[in-house]
Amino acid sequence: MARTLSSVEDYKELVDRYDTWLFDCDGVIWEGDHVIGKAGDTLQYLRKQGKRIFFVTNNATKSRASNKGKFDKMGIECKVDEIFTSAYASAAYLKTVLKFPADKKVYVIGEKGIEDELDAVGIQHSGGTNPDDNVFIDLMDFSSITADSSVGAVLCGLDMHMNYKKFAKAFRYLRENEGCHFMATNLDSTFPTHGTVHPGGGATVAPLSCALGREPLVVGKPEAPMLESIIEMHHLDKSKMIMVGDRLNTDIAFGNQGGIATLMVLTGIDKREEFEKEGAVARPTYVVDALGDMAALAQ
Repeated sequence: MARTLSSVEDYKELVDRYDTWLFDCDGVIWEGDHVIGKAGDTLQYLRKQGKRIFFVTNNATKSRASNKGKFDKMGIECKVDEIFTSAYASAAYLKTVLKFPADKKVYVIGEKGIEDELDAVGIQHSGGTNPDDNVFIDLMDFSSITADSSVGAVLCGLDMHMNYKKFAKAFRYLRENEGCHFMATNLDSTFPTHGTVHPGGGATVAPLSCALGREPLVVGKPEAPMLESIIEMHHLDKSKMIMVGDRLNTDIAFGNQGGIATLMVLTGIDKREEFEKEGAVARPTYVVDALGDMAALAQ
């Protein structure tokens, strides 16, 4: 069973035990455009204790630079190289692991964050925010769904401008282009914002998976590539790492599968009954009501 932490003594023991802290953002540090409680104070305290901090988010709609802008706006200290988004991890995976050919391009179903990170590693792309693809087509008019043999991968993330044209083009590339990679930044079914939840990146990928009859390679949480890249790039000791999140099937499963400790906060998607029930998708090591509760250590 997860250990519930509620006292200053509990919090101090936890801080003393782990040197590297990985944080999800939505539902943990902020909700929409607002910091959750005293989450910022807790982060500041951890830095003062010499802890290494990384922000690990499945949100692929913004680049790392754009994410830093949000941290700055909220008054939370953050460096660009402390941010690991699923968009950044996907671009890095294409470049360093798949050795994506320079003469090929990626077809994007997603937002500018993915395009920015592909640009940063020098990978060509199409689709995404291109106005030519962000349109509706006439019923049964497939004239714009043309072949493009230069597409060597389709990368899907949350797309706020979904339409049939994008899905049909991606489907054709994956079906007809030999060796075309099918990738997803993440499979989050929903995400919290403005007091409710909305469909997430996984809902964007699902229609394409249905049509193809196959699943994508997933880079973001809870899959291994993101954690592996963080550990490799920063030479970290897994036994001294902890993942802080609000969602069982991404954040907590990410830690469980990666062999690191986890801390569940109850300010986001999942609640206590979800991990206490039989057959829970993942179980945290520790639980606190809110990240900001640990700010009591600074008093």
